[in-house]
Amino acid sequence: MKKFLKTVAIAAVSMVTTGAMSSVTKNMENPLYIPTSGEFYSKTSAGIMYKKADHTSAMRDKMAAGDPEFPVWRAFEDFGYGITDRASAYVSLGWTQNDDIGRYGMHRARLGANYRVVETTEDFVWDVYAEAYLAGLSKMKGVYKVVTGFKYDNFSSGRWGAVAGTKIGKKWSKLTTSLSAEYLQIFGNHNNEIDVSSIYPFVLSGINEISVDLKSNDEWFVSADAFYQLDDRWSVGGSFAFIEHADNGVKSIRTDVSRVNQIPPFNGLTDALLHEVQDMQDGWEEYCLTAVLANQLTDSVQLALYGEYVFDRAHAKSQNGTDIKAELGVRANVRF
Repeated sequence: MKKFLKTVAIAAVSMVTTGAMSSVTKNMENPLYIPTSGEFYSKTSAGIMYKKADHTSAMRDKMAAGDPEFPVWRAFEDFGYGITDRASAYVSLGWTQNDDIGRYGMHRARLGANYRVVETTEDFVWDVYAEAYLAGLSKMKGVYKVVTGFKYDNFSSGRWGAVAGTKIGKKWSKLTTSLSAEYLQIFGNHNNEIDVSSIYPFVLSGINEISVDLKSNDEWFVSADAFYQLDDRWSVGGSFAFIEHADNGVKSIRTDVSRVNQIPPFNGLTDALLHEVQDMQDGWEEYCLTAVLANQLTDSVQLALYGEYVFDRAHAKSQNGTDIKAELGVRANVRF
């Protein structure tokens, strides 16, 4: 019996560790790709997006309901390094330029580490990862007006956060499938600049800009991916993802606005404004469909064409809801 158990244990360890000595796939568009020990990779993407705003109350107040936004330029850069065959570190950055609404800036900034807990000789894998959410690198900026509400000038939330995620997947001969999920906790802070120069009581008090303490919130992401290796050079992939963006809320006005409340006609103005934005009702849910066609130019260089279409459901005061949201782009993947 002891000999039998020993044999089973050795086989189990071999199944997990032997498979981990070589990556499941070298195709960088495969959802199960990770770099091997000492390997560095870069993924550089450039896309163009067409958007058409929906008809939430926020967009109606801004008199922008149903307005098209094009071109919206998007750029992404992902770097990664294999610390071991199981462990890797990476940086993920993204920039959006939307001149139609005067909004631009970094929309994604994350620093993460991935660990392959299991990789069997049957090409089943289980990864866990953690990321630092780096939106606090730049301030959230915008303009607040009494009638039209808040207008964003950039894409940063101005806040820091932490991500915990996991992925499982299986590779057959040419087909790969995977499921992933992550939780993002965003911490509240006051790293923001809000222009209030159009609000008369603030201007009268000599205040043109304020900062507010935002509440913490969280987001969820789940994704199902499929990938197929057509031949040695060509591959196709697709995914369906759901993202839940929570409502933001303001806890307090960080800037000293006592001068505003001392003006008799405007007593209680800041309390009224604060009450209005305690729950901003600006969250939204996204359902993303993505397709990729990739060509392996050399052993270490790959070029991919990608497309994404997003269905969403915006909350009442959200400025992120769309009737149409579609992006087309190219990506260059390089392994060193």
